[in-house]
Amino acid sequence: MQTQKVIDHIVNWLKDYAVKANVKGYVVGVSGGIDSAVVSTLCAMTGLEVLLLEMPIRQKEDQMNRALDHIADLKKKFPNVQGKTINLTPVFETFEGVVHDHVEGRWSNNLALANTRSRFRMLTLYYFGQLHGLLVCGTGNKVEDFGIGFYTKYGDGGVDVSPIADLYKTEIYTLAKSLDIIESIQKAIPTDGLWDAERTDEDQIGASYPELEKIQKEYGTKTADDYEGRDKEVFLIFERMNKAAQHKMNPIPVCDIPEEWRE
Repeated sequence: MQTQKVIDHIVNWLKDYAVKANVKGYVVGVSGGIDSAVVSTLCAMTGLEVLLLEMPIRQKEDQMNRALDHIADLKKKFPNVQGKTINLTPVFETFEGVVHDHVEGRWSNNLALANTRSRFRMLTLYYFGQLHGLLVCGTGNKVEDFGIGFYTKYGDGGVDVSPIADLYKTEIYTLAKSLDIIESIQKAIPTDGLWDAERTDEDQIGASYPELEKIQKEYGTKTADDYEGRDKEVFLIFERMNKAAQHKMNPIPVCDIPEEWRE
């Protein structure tokens, strides 16, 4: 990959989009993970206003520390960057106490609460975005957004622009190295940070990003019969998640009313 060309292209794309939209810059949620670190750095490189929000909800200390260290690092490098911590734990716990139909240990209901965390963060990003004239910048990568749908609908999927959604995770690590992202983030194991218990992305998905990338690049040209062993296992995981996530990836269906009924 021609890393510097990709970096320059994304930075120019972000800058041009913001100028045409007549906004001051971008607001980015920073989690302590590689995707948000790369996106926030690319936004900072535009020279436009950038607000970085760390929004913990019963977050693990190491995740919070990485996010805060990254914000501090970017503020040192870029005068156009500001950072803020918005503790959403009280908001989430109030909501958790209001709804009574979740059962601890029941996966589907716990997933609903996990997705609620992501949606609270989306609301917060849009609040500060509107307050300061900033667009919400997404941090999803190609596998998450267009492969297996590993994001929350109207949560981290609710954004104004998606600058790295055409990049695979391994490519984002290449950008991170070139952008000199802090070492703790480059070495961190990917996690969505939506659970009280530590659950890495690989734990939840059942496959690593490099394994998923291999399948996604071939998806549509091969079937399960073309694979064997571990590759076949990953293909079946990818196919199942891809099919289940179509409601996220496709436009909202609209019920068309026949024109003759309007007369």
